[in-house]
Amino acid sequence: MTALRNIVERRTIAVLVDNEPGVLARVIGLFSGRGYNIESLTVTEVEHEKGLSRITVVTTGTPQVLEQIKAQLDRLVPVHRVADLTQQGPNVERELALVKVAGTGDKRVEALRIAGIFDAEVVDAGLDFFIFEASHRPDKLDRFIALMKPLGMVEMSRTGVVAIARGKEGI
Repeated sequence: MTALRNIVERRTIAVLVDNEPGVLARVIGLFSGRGYNIESLTVTEVEHEKGLSRITVVTTGTPQVLEQIKAQLDRLVPVHRVADLTQQGPNVERELALVKVAGTGDKRVEALRIAGIFDAEVVDAGLDFFIFEASHRPDKLDRFIALMKPLGMVEMSRTGVVAIARGKEGI
């Protein structure tokens, strides 16, 4: 039983907070102050009239650490709701990446072919480069980027994960 408690899990946590200065710093401070890792972080205003924002955090830890994270987030004053999307059941996760690939000849043709397989869109191009935009699950983006590296990938930028639970219920 002890071995199961030491298994590191990945969780996607959505936090509904007041949209006011310093809230993000408090949430991030909770993670950094306790040595918790953040793999991905996105923030956006979701209800302007009510002054609410949604923070989506992807983090890892043992089940015990993850429960502590959720409990501590729930105790922060500007937090209205904490939802562990991973534990709640099926959810949809997406992330956007911009990937710059430089090259000519066969590598250029192969980069275009692979981009087509991943439904990546060419958003900018020159005679010796492409910039692709791809939106997928994080693991699928990882595969796309891994395939682009040997073809001349010179730069990449990712947005971070956005996620929402499946079904009719909201956060």
